[in-house]
Amino acid sequence: MRKRILCTAVSAALLFSLTGCAAGDKPYVYYLNFKPEADAAWQQLAKEYTALTGVPVKIVTAASNSYSDTLAAQMNKTSPPTLFICGSEQDLESWDGYAYDLTGSKLAAQLDTDQYCLYGRDGALSAIGFCYEVYGLIVNIPLLERAGHSLDEIRSFASLKAAAEDIHARRDALGYDAFTSSGLDSSSSWRFSGHLANLPLYYQFQENGTIRQPAEISRSGLELYKNVWDLYIQNSTVTGGELAAATGNMAEEEFGSGKAVFYQNGSWEYAALTDPARFAMKPEDLTMIPIYCGAEGEENAGLCCGTQNYWTVNAKATQESIDATIDFLTWVVTAEDGKRMLEEQFGETPFKDSYQTQNVFFQAANDYREAGKKHLSWSFLMTPNPDVWRSGVTSALLEYSAGRGSWDAVETAFVSGWAYQYKLEHCIL
Repeated sequence: MRKRILCTAVSAALLFSLTGCAAGDKPYVYYLNFKPEADAAWQQLAKEYTALTGVPVKIVTAASNSYSDTLAAQMNKTSPPTLFICGSEQDLESWDGYAYDLTGSKLAAQLDTDQYCLYGRDGALSAIGFCYEVYGLIVNIPLLERAGHSLDEIRSFASLKAAAEDIHARRDALGYDAFTSSGLDSSSSWRFSGHLANLPLYYQFQENGTIRQPAEISRSGLELYKNVWDLYIQNSTVTGGELAAATGNMAEEEFGSGKAVFYQNGSWEYAALTDPARFAMKPEDLTMIPIYCGAEGEENAGLCCGTQNYWTVNAKATQESIDATIDFLTWVVTAEDGKRMLEEQFGETPFKDSYQTQNVFFQAANDYREAGKKHLSWSFLMTPNPDVWRSGVTSALLEYSAGRGSWDAVETAFVSGWAYQYKLEHCIL
């Protein structure tokens, strides 16, 4: 979740209280969507619901890496979002007072588990997670096998490296490469400054017993980060300074069109990759494996599993708009079109009448769990002021990848950047 600095949240709250919260008394629904890839699906549902009920539903989707800034700006308008996303307990604290208590609501009554919920300090049901996600290395199985390798042989960083380097060395003869581009354009960089950065954070937090956001982190485990990053950029068609302009869409296109075997991304990519109008990849040709990095005991690792998508109803909206927003969400999780959209776009959802997901990436996660592998939690959700911290890490990665900077600078951006952003976020500079 791209959240903003706590000091800014306080200022925004004061301004919001002065500007009011809605235009007139007419109820409306305004959802500030966090996931660009689901924009078209949400827009379609909004039109359908408005045609059915007459209640206006507005969907605005924030650009990649801009959610926190967009939310802060939109909250200060006379007709602010009635529904927004919190990505973690820290985000919930930043928006203290803005989360409507959903205890006893029609939406809460549709839950079949409380595993996806965030609770306020007073125990109030403050936010409901609507999907559970997994990420790792998406694999094109036929391409891997055509290159003379198999899933069974890849159980560690060493075996992943051996397979990837062999494929890259024979890329001209094979007609494809090992990895998709590791773009550092803003539409793609979050995969590496956020999701890949989870690896050193996870292992460091496990070692230290960290369960809450620390004021400082160390350089412990950052060699794991370097292992994977070097493997990515040395075994794909886009390297060095070119990464600055390489986008998320490029990587998706490379994988979907059979130009690479491995693609670091998550369960949310399933809908696009198997879409008959786009890539039409066969589900049986796809799976997901852990991002092996060289950590001790990683042969027992599963996928990175978690969520940063919690629906939060704006408590500052009028009661009529709050009720309208809850009604809309309840319709989404119970109506046929809504349930189908959730399954297709997000996979597993925590509601009683959800469709069983067909997403093979969730099946891979379940297979690892049943085999006794331990999933990696999303430690990156503890990142202070993540948009800014990630920007610093991305800049350092780009300089390093282009041969203009050192790996030490990447580690400095990681460690010193964390300490500085923590102080900013907690107003202690």
